[in-house]
Amino acid sequence: MAFVSNSKLLRWRPTLQPMVPNPLLRFSTSTAEPLSEPDPHTHPPPESQPRPTPTTTTTTQRNPEKLETTICRMMSNRAWTTRLQNSIRSIVPHFDPSLVYNVLHGSTSPDHALNFYRWVERAGLFTHTTDTTLKIIQILGRYHKLNHARCILLDLPNKGLPFHEDMFVSLIDSYGHAGIVQEAVKIFHKMKDLGVQRSVKSYDALFKVILRRGRYMMAKRYYNSMLRDGVEPTRHTFNVLLWGMFLSLRLDTAIRFYEDMKNRGVLPDVVTYNTLINGYFRFKKVDEAEKLFVEMKGKNVAPNVISFTTMLKGYVAAGQVDDALKVFEEMKGCGVKPNAVTFSALLPGLCDAGKMVEAGNVLGEMVERYIAPKDNAVFMKLMTCQCESGNLDAAVDVLKAMIRLSIPTEAGHYGVLIENFCKASVYDKAEKLLDKLIEKEIVLRSHSSFEMEPSAYNLMIGYLCDHGRTVKAEKFFRQLMKKGVQDSVGFNNLIRGHSKEGNPDSALEIIKIMSRRGVPRDADSYRLLIESYLRKGEPADAKTALDSMLESGHLPESPLYRSVMESLFDDGRVQTASRVMKSMVEKGVKENMDLVSKILEALLMRGHVEEALGRIDLLMLNGVEPDFDHLLLVLCEKQKTIAALKLLDFVLERDCIIDFSIYDKVLDTLLTAGKTLNAYSILCKILEKRGSTDWSSRDELIKSLNQEGNTKQADILSRMIRGNGKNLGKREGKKKAAAAT
Repeated sequence: MAFVSNSKLLRWRPTLQPMVPNPLLRFSTSTAEPLSEPDPHTHPPPESQPRPTPTTTTTTQRNPEKLETTICRMMSNRAWTTRLQNSIRSIVPHFDPSLVYNVLHGSTSPDHALNFYRWVERAGLFTHTTDTTLKIIQILGRYHKLNHARCILLDLPNKGLPFHEDMFVSLIDSYGHAGIVQEAVKIFHKMKDLGVQRSVKSYDALFKVILRRGRYMMAKRYYNSMLRDGVEPTRHTFNVLLWGMFLSLRLDTAIRFYEDMKNRGVLPDVVTYNTLINGYFRFKKVDEAEKLFVEMKGKNVAPNVISFTTMLKGYVAAGQVDDALKVFEEMKGCGVKPNAVTFSALLPGLCDAGKMVEAGNVLGEMVERYIAPKDNAVFMKLMTCQCESGNLDAAVDVLKAMIRLSIPTEAGHYGVLIENFCKASVYDKAEKLLDKLIEKEIVLRSHSSFEMEPSAYNLMIGYLCDHGRTVKAEKFFRQLMKKGVQDSVGFNNLIRGHSKEGNPDSALEIIKIMSRRGVPRDADSYRLLIESYLRKGEPADAKTALDSMLESGHLPESPLYRSVMESLFDDGRVQTASRVMKSMVEKGVKENMDLVSKILEALLMRGHVEEALGRIDLLMLNGVEPDFDHLLLVLCEKQKTIAALKLLDFVLERDCIIDFSIYDKVLDTLLTAGKTLNAYSILCKILEKRGSTDWSSRDELIKSLNQEGNTKQADILSRMIRGNGKNLGKREGKKKAAAAT
């Protein structure tokens, strides 16, 4: 890989520095690759020619923009066209290797870099060197544009450029990161066909590719091939092989490679020991890992942060938290600073072991050092465990630590604290946390890992609704609704709260939302809503709420029916009360018959006779018979002759039993009102249904019929009366004879 020469750096120091090839990588305790040593075979940088100062730079410009920076900005902001190419040519009098290299390095996308690379060559502006070619291969490989990189590499002989091993190593590594193992192997073999000498660098790159995919047998074959080719493995080679074998869970093979390493006189370094220690811990071999750690220090190989963290993490996994704490203290005593991985490994272990005091101290140290773990789940675990131990203040300290470390807090974190404060009846602190949650709209943040649980927000909503702060509860719950929450407990708490606070309209709006979303409603919530409307003197709205309750499949209790009917009746809404009565009877509720009688009476008195008769018919179908005597008597007293006539006709048709005096009362009322034909009609029915009657005014009715010219009706009535009298006498004689016998 190429670097800008020292002379050039002194003259125009590029903003973007080229990357050092094969940096010393650190070995991770998971599946990351081992660290490699600096490569002694790095391609030397080119000696670039002095570049003239751009003509566009003025003497008055205090801090002129670097030329390569200008070109990169132009390419990122504009489409690649001939006009852009001409613009670049106008500001660059000469394309030298250092300029081309730095433009490639500073390009914001692989397409920009590839367009520039091809253009300067095709336009005859620049002949690419090994360094610029290696750079474009690295860029294309990093963005998985591997076909382009492969074509550029294999086309080098046509351009008169020699192959360089670093180019193949870069392409092999890129195929490996893309997961295309077979192509990486093909490129490795292609090197031999093209006469490119394969050093240990090429083998190391191939080992990493195939071992990352768990192909340990293939790695062993290529290791033997390397030895046959006379290529001696380096310490980095063995580190890669050890890492891969442990990754594939091949402990025996890893041990054999370690023995081969020592037999060849290759001394292990800190990466080697870290790899071995981590591997032994993966196989639960704690004693062997401890021995290696001691051996490491005995051979004056200073443990680094990865060494201590690997030991600590292994102890935690083995349940030996006390030993992990000792390693942590030893680590600090040696002057090695813990990193984010160290804290992320130690804190969950302390929580699982119930060592919450120590966990709090470690958290404080992490905040003091301003080290934020990559996995924020450690804070949730720590917060939950502090709450379970009963130390709510320490749990709040975890939230404060997140804020100090600039880690975004989520609704789930607040939820854990709110829930536990509510359970401890410390509602004032819970409400303060809720205020922050609402104010900052934390619930509405996207891509949250920890959402607020129903057990948390329902406790808080229930408390607010019980203490006259339902408006705040609803504001909070509406934020939850925007995140898709449809919790029936929360909804019903809001209904109860609004109803108790005298805001039934707000409660009804919640019910409508629940209805649209298909959320079940509680019968008790409806009851409170109906009672709230009744207290406000709004019986019609109470009836609407009652209807909604019935539609939801709930059966109101008898007192609730009575309250609504009484309120409607007292408000003069007799027909509405009648509809509630109808619903009550249809649902099989047979109480409140005194109120039913009042409603029937009011319907008849107001002339709603057909409706009243329909309600009476419904009552009788359900086994309830109203007091007809009272109803007919009241109608007669109030001179409601038509209503009385229809009601009595209804009674006769259904053979209902009433007092004979009621018949006479109705007939007298009709006769007095001059409704002789109505009286005649009803009397005929009475005679047919009941036989003879001793109505004192029957002769007067016959007289009135004759006077009005209804002689035929008068004659029929007279014969009926006489006939009924004879029949009555015969029946009475038979009864007396039977009695005497």
